[in-house]
Amino acid sequence: MIRHTPRRATAAAVAVAALAGLATAGPAVAAQDAPAGRVFMVNPVQSSGDQTLVDAKDAASAVPDSAYALATLRNLDGSGALSGRWVTVRSETGKAAEVARAAGYDRHDDEFEQVMAYFWINEAQEYLQGLGFGSELPGVNDRVQPVRLNQWGADNSYFTDKKAEIRLGKGGVDDAEDAEVIVHEYGHAVHHAQVPGYGTSVEAGAIGEAFGDYLAVTVGDHAVRRYGWTRDADLACVADWDSVPYTGTPHCLRRVDGSKTYADRVGQVHADGQIWSRALFDIRGALGARTADRIIVNAQFDFAPDTGFGDAARATVATAEEMYGAKAADAVRAAFRARGIPGI
Repeated sequence: MIRHTPRRATAAAVAVAALAGLATAGPAVAAQDAPAGRVFMVNPVQSSGDQTLVDAKDAASAVPDSAYALATLRNLDGSGALSGRWVTVRSETGKAAEVARAAGYDRHDDEFEQVMAYFWINEAQEYLQGLGFGSELPGVNDRVQPVRLNQWGADNSYFTDKKAEIRLGKGGVDDAEDAEVIVHEYGHAVHHAQVPGYGTSVEAGAIGEAFGDYLAVTVGDHAVRRYGWTRDADLACVADWDSVPYTGTPHCLRRVDGSKTYADRVGQVHADGQIWSRALFDIRGALGARTADRIIVNAQFDFAPDTGFGDAARATVATAEEMYGAKAADAVRAAFRARGIPGI
Protein backbone atom coordinates (compact mmCIF):
# COMPACT_ATOMS: atom_id res chain seq x y z
CA MET A 1 0.00 0.00 0.00
CA ILE A 2 1.55 3.27 -1.12
CA ARG A 3 0.81 6.22 1.06
CA HIS A 4 3.36 8.90 0.34
CA THR A 5 3.31 11.23 -2.67
CA PRO A 6 3.73 14.69 -1.04
CA ARG A 7 6.18 17.31 -2.26
CA ARG A 8 9.40 17.82 -0.39
CA ALA A 9 9.51 19.84 2.80
CA THR A 10 10.37 23.52 2.42
CA ALA A 11 13.30 25.31 4.02
CA ALA A 12 10.93 26.97 6.48
CA ALA A 13 9.57 23.64 7.66
CA VAL A 14 13.07 22.26 8.10
CA ALA A 15 14.13 25.32 10.07
CA VAL A 16 11.16 25.05 12.42
CA ALA A 17 11.85 21.37 13.00
CA ALA A 18 15.52 22.05 13.65
CA LEU A 19 14.59 24.55 16.34
CA ALA A 20 12.47 21.86 17.91
CA GLY A 21 15.49 19.54 18.00
CA LEU A 22 14.14 17.17 15.37
CA ALA A 23 16.83 17.73 12.77
CA THR A 24 19.52 16.09 14.86
CA ALA A 25 17.44 13.44 16.57
CA GLY A 26 18.30 9.83 15.86
CA PRO A 27 16.30 6.67 16.54
CA ALA A 28 16.22 5.52 20.12
CA VAL A 29 18.18 2.36 20.86
CA ALA A 30 16.13 -0.36 22.55
CA ALA A 31 16.76 -1.45 26.11
CA GLN A 32 19.65 -3.78 26.76
CA ASP A 33 17.33 -6.70 27.51
CA ALA A 34 15.71 -6.52 24.04
CA PRO A 35 16.23 -9.61 21.85
CA ALA A 36 19.59 -9.95 20.12
CA GLY A 37 20.41 -11.49 16.78
CA ARG A 38 23.65 -12.60 15.19
CA VAL A 39 24.45 -10.67 12.03
CA PHE A 40 27.33 -9.88 9.74
CA MET A 41 28.93 -6.48 10.23
CA VAL A 42 27.76 -5.43 6.76
CA ASN A 43 29.40 -8.55 5.28
CA PRO A 44 32.35 -10.87 6.03
CA VAL A 45 34.69 -9.31 3.48
CA GLN A 46 34.14 -5.84 4.87
CA SER A 47 34.50 -6.83 8.51
CA SER A 48 37.59 -8.97 7.98
CA GLY A 49 39.27 -7.36 4.98
CA ASP A 50 39.95 -10.90 3.76
CA GLN A 51 39.52 -11.08 -0.01
CA THR A 52 40.21 -14.84 -0.04
CA LEU A 53 36.94 -15.82 1.67
CA VAL A 54 34.70 -18.13 -0.37
CA ASP A 55 31.14 -19.35 0.04
CA ALA A 56 32.00 -23.06 0.43
CA LYS A 57 28.34 -24.03 0.12
CA ASP A 58 27.22 -22.10 3.21
CA ALA A 59 29.80 -23.77 5.45
CA ALA A 60 30.00 -22.09 8.85
CA SER A 61 33.74 -22.72 8.90
CA ALA A 62 34.27 -20.61 5.76
CA VAL A 63 33.77 -17.35 7.67
CA PRO A 64 35.58 -16.40 10.90
CA ASP A 65 33.61 -15.83 14.08
CA SER A 66 34.99 -12.29 14.16
CA ALA A 67 32.85 -11.44 11.11
CA TYR A 68 29.69 -11.69 13.21
CA ALA A 69 28.24 -9.30 15.74
CA LEU A 70 25.37 -9.52 18.21
CA ALA A 71 22.90 -6.75 17.46
CA THR A 72 19.65 -5.68 19.06
CA LEU A 73 16.53 -6.63 17.07
CA ARG A 74 14.41 -3.55 17.59
CA ASN A 75 10.75 -2.87 16.83
CA LEU A 76 9.64 -6.52 16.99
CA ASP A 77 5.92 -7.13 17.50
CA GLY A 78 6.36 -9.69 20.28
CA SER A 79 5.02 -12.62 18.25
CA GLY A 80 8.28 -14.55 18.53
CA ALA A 81 8.78 -14.33 14.78
CA LEU A 82 10.85 -11.84 12.78
CA SER A 83 7.99 -9.45 12.32
CA GLY A 84 7.76 -5.89 13.53
CA ARG A 85 6.97 -2.27 12.88
CA TRP A 86 9.07 -1.89 9.74
CA VAL A 87 9.63 -5.38 8.34
CA THR A 88 8.24 -8.90 8.27
CA VAL A 89 10.34 -11.79 7.01
CA ARG A 90 9.17 -15.02 5.42
CA SER A 91 11.31 -17.94 4.26
CA GLU A 92 10.37 -20.35 1.49
CA THR A 93 13.07 -22.88 2.36
CA GLY A 94 13.96 -24.12 5.80
CA LYS A 95 12.36 -23.24 9.09
CA ALA A 96 11.15 -19.83 10.14
CA ALA A 97 13.64 -18.14 12.43
CA GLU A 98 12.73 -17.83 16.10
CA VAL A 99 13.58 -14.60 17.87
CA ALA A 100 14.52 -16.58 20.99
CA ARG A 101 17.24 -18.38 19.01
CA ALA A 102 18.35 -15.48 16.81
CA ALA A 103 21.62 -14.97 18.69
CA GLY A 104 22.79 -18.50 17.90
CA TYR A 105 22.33 -18.88 14.16
CA ASP A 106 25.29 -18.85 11.78
CA ARG A 107 25.52 -18.74 7.99
CA HIS A 108 25.03 -22.49 7.70
CA ASP A 109 21.48 -21.98 9.02
CA ASP A 110 18.79 -20.66 6.68
CA GLU A 111 17.45 -18.79 9.68
CA PHE A 112 20.59 -16.63 9.82
CA GLU A 113 19.64 -14.94 6.55
CA GLN A 114 16.21 -14.16 7.95
CA VAL A 115 17.80 -12.43 10.94
CA MET A 116 20.04 -10.48 8.56
CA ALA A 117 17.06 -9.34 6.50
CA TYR A 118 15.13 -8.22 9.57
CA PHE A 119 18.00 -6.37 11.20
CA TRP A 120 19.24 -4.53 8.12
CA ILE A 121 15.87 -3.42 6.78
CA ASN A 122 14.91 -2.19 10.23
CA GLU A 123 18.30 -0.46 10.40
CA ALA A 124 17.69 1.24 7.05
CA GLN A 125 14.28 2.55 8.10
CA GLU A 126 15.67 3.73 11.43
CA TYR A 127 18.37 5.58 9.53
CA LEU A 128 15.75 7.35 7.43
CA GLN A 129 13.74 8.13 10.54
CA GLY A 130 16.88 9.53 12.14
CA LEU A 131 17.31 11.87 9.16
CA GLY A 132 13.89 13.32 9.96
CA PHE A 133 11.76 11.40 7.46
CA GLY A 134 8.47 10.74 9.17
CA SER A 135 8.81 13.79 11.46
CA GLU A 136 9.67 17.15 9.90
CA LEU A 137 10.06 15.54 6.49
CA PRO A 138 7.55 13.21 4.81
CA GLY A 139 7.88 9.55 5.71
CA VAL A 140 9.50 7.22 3.19
CA ASN A 141 8.30 3.63 3.04
CA ASP A 142 7.29 3.91 6.70
CA ARG A 143 5.27 0.73 6.65
CA VAL A 144 5.81 -2.95 7.28
CA GLN A 145 8.08 -4.11 4.45
CA PRO A 146 7.46 -7.74 3.40
CA VAL A 147 10.56 -9.77 2.56
CA ARG A 148 10.72 -13.29 1.14
CA LEU A 149 13.98 -15.22 1.32
CA ASN A 150 15.19 -17.95 -1.01
CA GLN A 151 12.39 -17.19 -3.43
CA TRP A 152 14.30 -18.82 -6.25
CA GLY A 153 17.62 -20.44 -7.03
CA ALA A 154 19.08 -17.75 -9.28
CA ASP A 155 21.77 -15.39 -8.01
CA ASN A 156 19.49 -12.39 -8.04
CA SER A 157 17.26 -10.35 -5.78
CA TYR A 158 14.60 -7.85 -6.66
CA PHE A 159 11.75 -5.64 -5.52
CA THR A 160 8.38 -6.42 -7.05
CA ASP A 161 6.11 -3.43 -7.68
CA LYS A 162 2.97 -5.56 -7.77
CA LYS A 163 3.26 -6.75 -4.18
CA ALA A 164 5.70 -4.07 -2.96
CA GLU A 165 7.77 -6.99 -1.70
CA ILE A 166 11.51 -7.66 -1.55
CA ARG A 167 12.63 -11.10 -2.71
CA LEU A 168 16.15 -12.33 -2.00
CA GLY A 169 17.71 -15.15 -4.03
CA LYS A 170 20.13 -17.88 -2.97
CA GLY A 171 22.33 -18.51 -6.00
CA GLY A 172 26.06 -18.22 -5.33
CA VAL A 173 26.53 -16.53 -1.96
CA ASP A 174 23.04 -16.31 -0.50
CA ASP A 175 22.05 -12.72 -1.13
CA ALA A 176 20.76 -12.09 2.39
CA GLU A 177 24.24 -12.75 3.76
CA ASP A 178 25.33 -9.37 2.39
CA ALA A 179 23.72 -6.35 4.03
CA GLU A 180 24.44 -4.21 0.98
CA VAL A 181 22.29 -6.45 -1.21
CA ILE A 182 19.46 -6.27 1.32
CA VAL A 183 19.62 -2.48 1.65
CA HIS A 184 20.00 -2.03 -2.12
CA GLU A 185 16.66 -3.76 -2.63
CA TYR A 186 15.17 -1.67 0.15
CA GLY A 187 16.26 1.36 -1.86
CA HIS A 188 13.89 0.25 -4.62
CA ALA A 189 11.11 -0.03 -2.04
CA VAL A 190 11.85 3.52 -0.87
CA HIS A 191 11.73 4.85 -4.43
CA HIS A 192 8.47 3.01 -5.12
CA ALA A 193 6.90 4.41 -1.96
CA GLN A 194 7.89 7.94 -2.91
CA VAL A 195 6.96 7.65 -6.60
CA PRO A 196 4.80 4.60 -7.35
CA GLY A 197 6.02 2.87 -10.48
CA TYR A 198 9.33 4.75 -10.59
CA GLY A 199 11.70 3.47 -13.26
CA THR A 200 9.65 3.53 -16.47
CA SER A 201 12.52 4.94 -18.56
CA VAL A 202 16.07 3.64 -18.89
CA GLU A 203 17.50 6.69 -17.13
CA ALA A 204 14.95 6.43 -14.33
CA GLY A 205 15.81 2.76 -13.96
CA ALA A 206 19.50 3.68 -13.78
CA ILE A 207 18.80 6.25 -11.07
CA GLY A 208 16.88 3.60 -9.14
CA GLU A 209 19.81 1.18 -9.28
CA ALA A 210 22.23 3.95 -8.34
CA PHE A 211 20.16 5.03 -5.35
CA GLY A 212 19.98 1.43 -4.13
CA ASP A 213 23.77 1.14 -4.29
CA TYR A 214 24.26 4.49 -2.59
CA LEU A 215 21.74 3.75 0.17
CA ALA A 216 23.50 0.44 0.84
CA VAL A 217 26.81 2.25 1.26
CA THR A 218 25.52 5.05 3.47
CA VAL A 219 23.38 2.81 5.74
CA GLY A 220 26.22 0.33 6.13
CA ASP A 221 28.67 3.09 7.02
CA HIS A 222 26.21 4.58 9.50
CA ALA A 223 25.75 1.21 11.20
CA VAL A 224 29.49 0.64 11.49
CA ARG A 225 29.87 4.00 13.19
CA ARG A 226 26.74 3.65 15.29
CA TYR A 227 27.74 0.34 16.85
CA GLY A 228 31.49 0.88 16.93
CA TRP A 229 32.15 -2.03 14.61
CA THR A 230 35.54 -2.35 12.96
CA ARG A 231 35.79 -2.55 9.21
CA ASP A 232 38.70 -3.16 6.88
CA ALA A 233 37.13 -2.44 3.53
CA ASP A 234 36.68 0.00 0.68
CA LEU A 235 33.61 2.13 1.46
CA ALA A 236 32.81 2.77 -2.21
CA CYS A 237 32.66 -0.92 -3.11
CA VAL A 238 29.16 -2.41 -3.10
CA ALA A 239 28.35 -6.06 -2.25
CA ASP A 240 31.91 -7.37 -2.06
CA TRP A 241 30.78 -10.58 -0.32
CA ASP A 242 27.87 -11.38 -2.63
CA SER A 243 30.12 -10.90 -5.66
CA VAL A 244 32.88 -13.28 -4.49
CA PRO A 245 31.90 -16.13 -6.91
CA TYR A 246 32.12 -14.01 -10.07
CA THR A 247 34.54 -11.10 -9.53
CA GLY A 248 38.28 -10.86 -9.24
CA THR A 249 40.04 -9.39 -6.23
CA PRO A 250 39.34 -7.02 -4.75
CA HIS A 251 35.76 -8.26 -5.00
CA CYS A 252 33.18 -5.67 -5.93
CA LEU A 253 29.76 -5.89 -7.57
CA ARG A 254 29.73 -2.18 -8.43
CA ARG A 255 31.39 0.99 -7.21
CA VAL A 256 29.94 4.37 -6.29
CA ASP A 257 33.16 6.27 -7.01
CA GLY A 258 33.68 5.38 -10.67
CA SER A 259 34.69 7.71 -13.48
CA LYS A 260 31.71 7.33 -15.83
CA THR A 261 30.01 10.41 -17.22
CA TYR A 262 26.76 10.99 -19.07
CA ALA A 263 28.60 10.47 -22.37
CA ASP A 264 29.38 6.90 -21.28
CA ARG A 265 25.75 5.71 -21.19
CA VAL A 266 25.13 2.31 -22.77
CA GLY A 267 21.41 1.93 -22.12
CA GLN A 268 21.79 -0.65 -19.33
CA VAL A 269 20.47 0.41 -15.94
CA HIS A 270 23.21 -1.08 -13.74
CA ALA A 271 26.01 0.25 -15.92
CA ASP A 272 24.48 3.70 -16.39
CA GLY A 273 23.51 3.87 -12.75
CA GLN A 274 27.19 4.25 -11.84
CA ILE A 275 27.07 7.75 -13.33
CA TRP A 276 24.36 8.80 -10.88
CA SER A 277 25.76 6.95 -7.87
CA ARG A 278 29.11 8.71 -8.29
CA ALA A 279 27.30 12.06 -8.21
CA LEU A 280 25.50 11.07 -5.02
CA PHE A 281 28.76 9.89 -3.46
CA ASP A 282 30.40 13.21 -4.35
CA ILE A 283 27.51 15.13 -2.78
CA ARG A 284 28.08 13.07 0.36
CA GLY A 285 31.76 13.94 0.28
CA ALA A 286 31.04 17.65 -0.11
CA LEU A 287 28.22 18.04 2.43
CA GLY A 288 28.60 15.11 4.83
CA ALA A 289 26.42 12.04 4.96
CA ARG A 290 23.53 13.45 6.98
CA THR A 291 22.99 16.63 4.97
CA ALA A 292 23.54 14.87 1.66
CA ASP A 293 21.14 12.05 2.46
CA ARG A 294 18.39 14.40 3.62
CA ILE A 295 18.68 16.26 0.32
CA ILE A 296 19.00 13.17 -1.89
CA VAL A 297 16.00 11.33 -0.44
CA ASN A 298 13.82 14.43 -0.07
CA ALA A 299 14.38 15.40 -3.71
CA GLN A 300 12.97 12.09 -4.90
CA PHE A 301 9.45 13.13 -3.90
CA ASP A 302 9.56 15.47 -6.91
CA PHE A 303 10.44 12.76 -9.42
CA ALA A 304 7.92 11.33 -11.88
CA PRO A 305 7.96 7.62 -12.81
CA ASP A 306 10.13 8.35 -15.87
CA THR A 307 12.33 11.16 -14.50
CA GLY A 308 15.77 10.95 -16.06
CA PHE A 309 19.17 12.35 -15.17
CA GLY A 310 18.67 16.01 -16.11
CA ASP A 311 15.32 16.54 -14.42
CA ALA A 312 16.34 14.52 -11.37
CA ALA A 313 19.55 16.54 -11.01
CA ARG A 314 17.66 19.83 -11.25
CA ALA A 315 15.16 18.64 -8.64
CA THR A 316 18.02 17.68 -6.32
CA VAL A 317 19.74 21.06 -6.73
CA ALA A 318 16.43 22.82 -6.01
CA THR A 319 15.88 20.70 -2.91
CA ALA A 320 19.37 21.51 -1.65
CA GLU A 321 18.72 25.23 -2.02
CA GLU A 322 15.32 25.03 -0.31
CA MET A 323 16.68 23.06 2.61
CA TYR A 324 20.19 24.46 3.09
CA GLY A 325 20.74 27.45 0.84
CA ALA A 326 22.88 28.47 -2.12
CA LYS A 327 26.19 27.01 -0.90
CA ALA A 328 24.71 23.52 -0.59
CA ALA A 329 22.99 23.89 -3.96
CA ASP A 330 26.31 24.83 -5.54
CA ALA A 331 27.95 21.70 -4.15
CA VAL A 332 25.16 19.50 -5.49
CA ARG A 333 25.27 21.23 -8.87
CA ALA A 334 29.03 20.73 -9.09
CA ALA A 335 28.68 16.99 -8.45
CA PHE A 336 26.20 16.59 -11.32
CA ARG A 337 28.21 18.81 -13.66
CA ALA A 338 31.27 16.67 -13.02
CA ARG A 339 29.28 13.72 -14.42
CA GLY A 340 28.40 15.72 -17.54
CA ILE A 341 24.67 15.61 -16.84
CA PRO A 342 23.01 18.06 -19.25
CA GLY A 343 21.02 21.13 -18.28
CA ILE A 344 22.73 21.68 -14.90
